[in-house]
Amino acid sequence: MIAKFRLADRTNDLFPILGFLAAMASLAMPLNAWLVAFILAGAVVAAVHHAEVIAHRVGEPFGTLILALAVTVIEVGLILTLMQAEPEKAQSLARDTVFAAVMVILNLLMGLCLLSGAIRHHEQRFQRTGIGAALATLTVLTVVTLVLPNFTSSVPGPFYSATQLGFVAVVSLILYATFALVQTVRHRDYFLPDGDAQDEPDAHAAPPSVRRTAISSALLLASLIAVVLLAKNLSPVMGALLADWGAPPAVLGVLIAALILAPEGLAAVRAAKADRLQTSLNLALGSALATIGLTIPAVAILSIVTDLPISLGLDAKSTVLLFLSLIVAVQTLANGRTTVLQGVIHLMLFAIYLFTTFVP
Repeated sequence: MIAKFRLADRTNDLFPILGFLAAMASLAMPLNAWLVAFILAGAVVAAVHHAEVIAHRVGEPFGTLILALAVTVIEVGLILTLMQAEPEKAQSLARDTVFAAVMVILNLLMGLCLLSGAIRHHEQRFQRTGIGAALATLTVLTVVTLVLPNFTSSVPGPFYSATQLGFVAVVSLILYATFALVQTVRHRDYFLPDGDAQDEPDAHAAPPSVRRTAISSALLLASLIAVVLLAKNLSPVMGALLADWGAPPAVLGVLIAALILAPEGLAAVRAAKADRLQTSLNLALGSALATIGLTIPAVAILSIVTDLPISLGLDAKSTVLLFLSLIVAVQTLANGRTTVLQGVIHLMLFAIYLFTTFVP
């Protein structure tokens, strides 16, 4: 077991370096698409791992905030790179990716956490105050960014005008910054394990050394650079492959969201199995808030600067699934206790979303 952990650590240390070298090489010559895809996936996993190392060093709830920010930086980098590489497909990429990330987090990730934790511990508890604040913020952000564009009249279609887009970007940043302030400073205790759970020896992993944290910081930066440059190299191949498969354009957003959230999702599920559901929910909802609160402003800036219109409004089917997911999430987390049933409900919601994405 120790040897397995050491091998995983070495792999996570190797991929940022390998990804950085491959990214530099891709600037000078074309690389094999499958090799690039393999290195890109490894760099994403390694980036989240090193963000998690830094998160463990600073502790909760700052740790989950740092991890969510790192994941969002990767997501923004991928979206902006793909938008610039393929402008003709850029209009809906940000919307599809953000919506996919929200559905993955609210249904797949939350469902796996609730189900795996309930199977092992029957019933789990968490603090309702912090989770309720997160859900309220998430509801406003999702509706304003993904639903309201369908009902504005300054520009026809599911678009915001440049002025509206700038205003929504500022609102998103203010909401996310306020939530981050509440989570980490003013009401930090709302997001910590309730009661004696804070003092359990397994409530947090042993903090890494200062040297290990510094190394992880450098490798995280190398991973982020690699992800952005390799994504640009891989973009044309991904588009052609999806076209050959006859997959809907929204599938690309699902793939990006799944790739980015997979490592963090595993961390959340492990925490739920260890009876640390509060940490799992902090990870899940924090990622969803960061995804919208930071991704939309970044994409909005690119849209305004480059005069590239972006379609943010969801279609009717996706809007129904979004509202259904938000309503069920509020009901699931309303009383501070969870069982197997809630986990199954969220997983079935994700199955419906995934099926209707491939079979619209």
